[in-house]
Amino acid sequence: MKKYNYSAGPCILPQEVFEKSAQAILDFNNSGLSLLEISHRSKDFVAVMEEARALVLELLGLEGKGYQALFLAGGASLEFLMVPYNLMKENGKAAYLDTGTWARGAIKEAKYFGETVVVASSAAENYNHIPTNYNIPSDANYFHCTSNNTIFGTQMKSFPNTNIPVVCDMSSDIFSRVLDFSKFDLIYAGAQKNMGPAGATLVVVKEEILGKIGRYIPSMLDYEKHIKAESMYNTPPVFPIYASLLTLQWLKNLGGIPAIEKINNAKANLLYSEIDRNPLFKGTANVEDRSNMNATFLLNDENHTELFDKMWKEAGISGLSGHRSVGGYRASMYNALPLESVQVLVNVMKELENKI
Repeated sequence: MKKYNYSAGPCILPQEVFEKSAQAILDFNNSGLSLLEISHRSKDFVAVMEEARALVLELLGLEGKGYQALFLAGGASLEFLMVPYNLMKENGKAAYLDTGTWARGAIKEAKYFGETVVVASSAAENYNHIPTNYNIPSDANYFHCTSNNTIFGTQMKSFPNTNIPVVCDMSSDIFSRVLDFSKFDLIYAGAQKNMGPAGATLVVVKEEILGKIGRYIPSMLDYEKHIKAESMYNTPPVFPIYASLLTLQWLKNLGGIPAIEKINNAKANLLYSEIDRNPLFKGTANVEDRSNMNATFLLNDENHTELFDKMWKEAGISGLSGHRSVGGYRASMYNALPLESVQVLVNVMKELENKI
């Protein structure tokens, strides 16, 4: 039976990425060697790294604008630490917007480095919305936000204007929608949502914001050292980077971010329309802040849970259960999830309504 993968991450990737990655594991570039055993400094893999970094900047519209793209290890959670290490001055200050679990994790790490101002938080409402009308201290070294909150199904639809550097964790919606990415001074994202398998983290940083803090930075945590080493300060996660390159190539061939945004809008509109129409379901996030990547919803009557779970599993749907922080269901609709998969879920929801 065909599977419809709604996993929140690691998540669905394009079929051609699986096929090309599988072939590369057996024989990379007709070398007679597996991608998993070649030197990361071989000509073949250096070409992969260079193309991947260049393609990131091309797709984001940041070519020639003073940005560097890095592929690092450690996951986005390591960036919670690396950001303040590189951007918060001694006795400095940083401003954070608290919109969920991962934002809270970033705030926790920043507090070890200096004054950490939480400009607004939606914690009291279990993160069901994005706060508005907050003030960002003009003397902060940077402002940090999380663009999409995977667990709670909210997404920032706009970003504040400020004269200080803006840092954004885009782990779960990078490359999914058109934005003016030049408004951000540093973007980071774990690969395992819209780019590739877990194990690589993308960092896109404007070079001019670095080297200004006056503190010692351990070598492995220093963005400038990774830039100088062209993402090869140590052995990089070769396979996740190659799979990410294949996904970026797929996206470019599709028409880039503008093309995938149209598809993502269609998927989100289809599912949210059913959630709002069907009397058996309700969404958990405020309508104006609903995520196009992660739709979170509940059954109005939990007595229907056993039947609904049986139905969607029999339909070949996988990974639909919600995070324990919210409960219910979470449909993660990342770039590679086809519209067909969303229609299958909607059909099951309609069928449940007919059975009750």
